[in-house]
Amino acid sequence: MGNTSTTDIARERERVETEFWRDNELERPESDSIENIINKITDCEVFLEVSREYAPFFKSAKTVLELGGGQGWACCALKKVYPHLTMVLSDITDFAVKSKGKWERIFQVSLPAAIACTSYRIPLKARSTDIVFCYAAAHHFGDMEETLKEIHRILKNDGHCFFLHEPTVIRPLHPLAYARVNKLRPVIHEDVIVYQKLLSSARKLGFEANMTFHPTILKRGPVETAYYLILSRLKPLQRLLPCTANFHFRKP
Repeated sequence: MGNTSTTDIARERERVETEFWRDNELERPESDSIENIINKITDCEVFLEVSREYAPFFKSAKTVLELGGGQGWACCALKKVYPHLTMVLSDITDFAVKSKGKWERIFQVSLPAAIACTSYRIPLKARSTDIVFCYAAAHHFGDMEETLKEIHRILKNDGHCFFLHEPTVIRPLHPLAYARVNKLRPVIHEDVIVYQKLLSSARKLGFEANMTFHPTILKRGPVETAYYLILSRLKPLQRLLPCTANFHFRKP
């Protein structure tokens, strides 16, 4: 009964996300909204700042998969920085990845493949990928345990997975943080990652797992800027209060 309920919840979230990418005025494939382009470009500034920490891994990789990549702007930006990479874009629905063409034109790159799939059923061969990454997307994944298993399956030995710029919280504060983010953006379900739980789950599957807090002040409102500035200067608070973080999982 519990499993059926969990499955039904996941399917409902997937249905809502599919409808969002299909119908949203700014995000649907037919939209060429300048507002959306500007928004994604400012997101790109944060993404490049965050991903720079892992530059040595991207420089030495060959095949990279982005999970939950939406329209593919981050994939295209990364391809621009590391032209040698074979980049594969994925998201939950074709209505998202159909927009990759506009970002290929903007960044003047070409992505060889874009696939529609959930994070826990990826149509790639076992041990076929050097790096899996997502940017501010893992907290949307419906089944994190199965997602980690699937990432472990497709990664090569000594492969790496990066969950970048994810909202995190300690377990006691999760209900409050969860309620807040879903009140701010009720259209699409969001979670806040309990970082101790995620690290523990990854290690049980055989990953070497670690994380770094990254309280960037880029693309923040006035109140958020002040909050994250305090977190950046008072580092012990990063482990106690909601904060953005980067996760690194290595498959030995």
